Amino acid sequence: MSQSPLFSGGSELGNLAVTSGVLSDSWDVISALYREMNNAPSSDFLVRFKIDKRPNCNVIAFVTWPPCTKEHLQAVGAADFVSSSALKDTLPLFEFLCSKANPCFSINKLAVERFKSLRGVLPFLRSEISDSEPLIITGHGLGGSVASLFTLWLLSEINLSKTKRPLCVTFGSPLIGDEDLKAILQYSVWNSCFLHVVSAQDPLPRVLTSTHNSPSTESASRTNEYKPFGTFMLCSELGFTCFEDPEFILEFLKATYSEVSPHFLVDYKPVVEQLKLKVICEDTSWFSQPLLAGITVQVLATGLGQQQPWQNIDINALIAKAEREFKSMIPMKTQVFDPSKELNDEKINMARMEWYKKASKHSGIGYYDRDKNQSFTSDQDVEKYKKTLTCYWEKLVDEVDKKPQKEGASFRTRWLFGGTNYRRMIEPLDIAAFYRDGHTGYLKGRPKHYKLLEQRLNNDGRPASNANINSKKKNVEANLTEDSCFWAHVEEARISCKLMLIRNSESSIVDLEGPHKSNLIAFEGYVLGLLRNYAVSPEIFLTKSSFMGWWKEYKEIIAKGIMGTFYSSPLTELMKTRRYSHYATGSLEFPEICMQ
Repeated sequence: MSQSPLFSGGSELGNLAVTSGVLSDSWDVISALYREMNNAPSSDFLVRFKIDKRPNCNVIAFVTWPPCTKEHLQAVGAADFVSSSALKDTLPLFEFLCSKANPCFSINKLAVERFKSLRGVLPFLRSEISDSEPLIITGHGLGGSVASLFTLWLLSEINLSKTKRPLCVTFGSPLIGDEDLKAILQYSVWNSCFLHVVSAQDPLPRVLTSTHNSPSTESASRTNEYKPFGTFMLCSELGFTCFEDPEFILEFLKATYSEVSPHFLVDYKPVVEQLKLKVICEDTSWFSQPLLAGITVQVLATGLGQQQPWQNIDINALIAKAEREFKSMIPMKTQVFDPSKELNDEKINMARMEWYKKASKHSGIGYYDRDKNQSFTSDQDVEKYKKTLTCYWEKLVDEVDKKPQKEGASFRTRWLFGGTNYRRMIEPLDIAAFYRDGHTGYLKGRPKHYKLLEQRLNNDGRPASNANINSKKKNVEANLTEDSCFWAHVEEARISCKLMLIRNSESSIVDLEGPHKSNLIAFEGYVLGLLRNYAVSPEIFLTKSSFMGWWKEYKEIIAKGIMGTFYSSPLTELMKTRRYSHYATGSLEFPEICMQ
């Protein structure tokens, strides 16, 4: 039995495909489809498919007639791209692959046109697929490109949590997408659904790597380059090897392409039969470095070093590149961010923050002001918990942003509640540190991940909890302030108060209609709205809180007539009469009082 290659995790997929008979089953169905087409008249790459329901799996195969050759791909326009944005009106089936980080990508125009010819039969093909049985989607040449696009479409139609993942196996398929088709690479569950078998003798998978293609009039206006995705099984008489790293695969395909390579269509039946008899790794004890040994054997297993049309390849350079790529991937593989695995630590740290919040309240000061004042040694531990939580959510938000729309949407829904609680608990502490250090204008430079978490909540179309106003009144003591930027508004209001007091002391003439007065009136309305909806924590009314500090300063401004003679408002009346003391019990009423 062959050993797993050292370079790529895709080796498990390759070995499974060989030993389980997946490759044999796939090529058998393709061969049967070609036999059915043998006497058919030639057409403009007519796409044909065949459904073969076998005892151990179902197979859907795609081919084109006539089969696509190297000359066809070298024809004018065959290498052109079409952008996903241009497909919105004519073939809006791949929008789910877009993400905020990659809103647009490009696909080979010829492959898209062939797939488009199947649009009318897609519902039929979907109906023939059993969610409970293994599914192999396969294709040869340009039919392999169609198989890849069909698999991508199918991934948008099925629920992977309830359905067996399909496996797409292509033989000698040209590359189909550009670098911006990153959603597949960045979502490992999808990337692992693709296995591309490439013979050392086959030019088709290599042709499009040699051309930097100017986009067609329907696509983006920049120069694109084809990029691989999925696992590539590179085969020769020596055996096979599997690689996943797209940069190395592209480099290898480019290096092994030759304009004088064979023009005949490669039959993969002998390749598949031979793979069963070969092993990828043999005795490597004669190498002094095991890592280099494994990589060297893998590269040589592709057929390099044999008599091929590409005899001038620097094999050592390719081996060195493979070694560098592998070493660069080690920290990436060992430091993969898994939100589920780190969730328990996140919960523990949030529990610690809850304890800190309660302890602060019992000390007569809210946790925002306690952290801002840094008056206890335990406040230093809170900084550590805060950094750990922030690191977790920054990574998570970034990960969600990279996900394709469909998966990102379900992921955002699952993590929305936790993200909202984190934002409401932790952002006030970032605000405390910001103003403690003497800065102003927090909202102008608010951290991106907080803005995105709030945006997710707003876009969700429903509040993080279904609590109505009566429920909020009953639990007001435990509520977090819903606007996580509340304390930034308080600090800016205090700055406005201080500036107005300074100006009043320096001159008897005060610009009553200036921005600071407008800001303070707007702040009053903002606070009153939160109070009416029981959307703010009662901690703001603690004697030592910054909000009560604002009220003390604001009362002085009102008493000096700076806001206007006999100034009164609903909020000032509520504060002057101390009716806010009823807020913590949920019994505060809000009679209408006109602003003067």
